[in-house]
Amino acid sequence: MDMQDYNRKLIEEFRAKRDEAGDPITDQPLLLLTTTGAKSGNRRTTPLMFVPDDDRLLVIASNAGAPKHPDWYHNLAANPEVTVEVGAEIYEAFATVATGEQRERLWSGIVESYPFFADHQTKAASRQIPVIALEPLEG
Repeated sequence: MDMQDYNRKLIEEFRAKRDEAGDPITDQPLLLLTTTGAKSGNRRTTPLMFVPDDDRLLVIASNAGAPKHPDWYHNLAANPEVTVEVGAEIYEAFATVATGEQRERLWSGIVESYPFFADHQTKAASRQIPVIALEPLEG
């Protein structure tokens, strides 16, 4: 099964279970992130692991350690207003890429909780894996 197929099935399962109380569908906390295509302008939804950080959620553009950033990262860098689906909630958010000391602090906490991200960074070689904060837009 290719990655697009896998993601499509994961999105369907996530949305089907949204209103059910039951077992999570993955071992890690999962959200659906909908971005606007940087070139196409089309809305695209991607299932992503997240890490809670106070009133915002962090997502990690590791791309499993690939040498390039994932497509969704390029989309939110171009269009930082995104839609987040987490649990039963759906809301608009603003995506901010962490930099400098803030990124280092967040990255340390992420790797402490989820050590496999350190392996992703090793595989990514010279590409620094971005950490993105998703902050709800005030309605």
